[in-house]
Amino acid sequence: MPSDNDNKRQGGPEEKEVDDSRENWEHPLSELRAQQRLIQAPNQEDPGYIRQKANNKLWVRERLTSLLDNGSFLEVGSVTGKPNYDEETGVLKSFTPANSVTGFGKVDGRKVFITADDFSVRGGHADGGIQMKAPYGEILARKMRVPLIRLLDGSSGGGSVATYLTLGATYIPGLAGLGKSMDAMAVVPVVSALLGPVVGLAAAKAVLGHFSVMVKGLSQLFAAGPPVVKQATFEDLSKEVLGGWEIHAQNGTVDNVASSEVDAFQQIRRFLSYLPSSIFSLPPVHATTDLPSRREEDLIAIIPRRRARPYDVRKLIRLIVDTNGTPDDLNSSSFFEIGYTWGRCIVTGFARLSGNPIGVLTSDCMFNGGAIDALGSQKTARFATLCDHFGLPILNLVDNPGFAIGSVAERTATIRHGAAALSALYNATVPIYTVVIRRAFGVAGGVFADPDEGMGTRVAWPSGDWGSLPLEGGIEAAYKRQLDAAESEEAREKIMADLLEKFESVRSPLKTAHKFGVEEIIDPRDTRPLVCEWATHVYEHLLPQLSIVRQNKYGLDAKPSSGRGYRL
Repeated sequence: MPSDNDNKRQGGPEEKEVDDSRENWEHPLSELRAQQRLIQAPNQEDPGYIRQKANNKLWVRERLTSLLDNGSFLEVGSVTGKPNYDEETGVLKSFTPANSVTGFGKVDGRKVFITADDFSVRGGHADGGIQMKAPYGEILARKMRVPLIRLLDGSSGGGSVATYLTLGATYIPGLAGLGKSMDAMAVVPVVSALLGPVVGLAAAKAVLGHFSVMVKGLSQLFAAGPPVVKQATFEDLSKEVLGGWEIHAQNGTVDNVASSEVDAFQQIRRFLSYLPSSIFSLPPVHATTDLPSRREEDLIAIIPRRRARPYDVRKLIRLIVDTNGTPDDLNSSSFFEIGYTWGRCIVTGFARLSGNPIGVLTSDCMFNGGAIDALGSQKTARFATLCDHFGLPILNLVDNPGFAIGSVAERTATIRHGAAALSALYNATVPIYTVVIRRAFGVAGGVFADPDEGMGTRVAWPSGDWGSLPLEGGIEAAYKRQLDAAESEEAREKIMADLLEKFESVRSPLKTAHKFGVEEIIDPRDTRPLVCEWATHVYEHLLPQLSIVRQNKYGLDAKPSSGRGYRL
């Protein structure tokens, strides 16, 4: 007769009576799904959620839906938090999630990692978080070599005195994962959207990245909020007065400003579209219908013959770079400006030439004549470092009257910051195509017009005007004694006019070209065909070699110089 064990092996009567839910993993999976459903659906009666909506802010998961490609979010740490069970029945009643949502997703079909603060849970403070969840995401982004996106709202798990009571002690503060942030910056693009009050740890994260955008009227940034400031400095300030967008968009703490959360997400998507997923790959090339041979007639007259007159440098850029429409159509141009509201003497941004991503660097003569001040120098250094780190070649359009001068320039350490800009451009390893479109004077002119001391590609327009000093001011300095000895003001003006006429004969850029002081003078209408050909060559023949150099230098660890591979 068959034994009991034989019945079990053969599917006998005893096996049929076994509860299937205890023989497989359906029961724990159903518990997992129940917790995920509670976490992923908003509790509309929760005070934190109500406050979020009352402030016209998106809930954290609405933000993920708005930013990422449809259905692409794959959460990491989906049930991190504190479940609340009924003591008598053991039934799950509620779930308090960690105030950080993390996971992989896609932006325009490309994989990214995202960390998003949930301000509805304890305002993003540490006592509502789970230690190391957000830093773990930054480690994962670096290891997987994908861009890191931070949605900042609150303190991002930063300190709260309420934690002292939970611990039963105070503690010496540590880096709180900021070292991981710096490690990530060395390898992958790191971008941040400021979507509410961003304070303490979150404020540090906002500036430890390659691009940041804050929302008008919705976000503020400060090292410490108004209550702490009032206790320390006796200043009674609102959040907006202390750290609103008008402050930080003008001092360079953040790069761009958005009109809404959705606008901020669109800017992030566009910023990332120009960059590689990591320093080990090439920037993505996009197909374009804009012909590289396009010659714009407007370029022949865009620089005024009268040297003191201004012009629209952004229109000049749009006439040269790829576009899907007319240069006056801002939405169709490939030019994406970075830092419009600060360091305004300098214009920086990304664009494409024949579909190839490039950085664009130039001056804005509409702001202080284009003279480079302290903030403009900082902006230049930051942008040149960004392009060099991710392998974007730079189109350098030069109209530089020199460093800003005067008491304000000296008090703000313009020359020190200018030296940092000089260093960033000189040490850049990416190819730079320089077009001297008008002025190049003094040290600053030399920095921009010859960033790598004669080893790069450089041309000039017939509107070029250069020297150690502008003629007008230079004559005043060189002939001061003769001018001061004039018998009258009329006589002084006559001497000045005669000197200017005398020097005008040597001012022509053709005279410089005769001595090979400038390599080539071109028709401005030929600029786009020339720079498109250059960009194509760079992407086909030069950038792949730079990528190999990086692979050999950093190897497979993806942690160059222990996280010190990016200069802030």
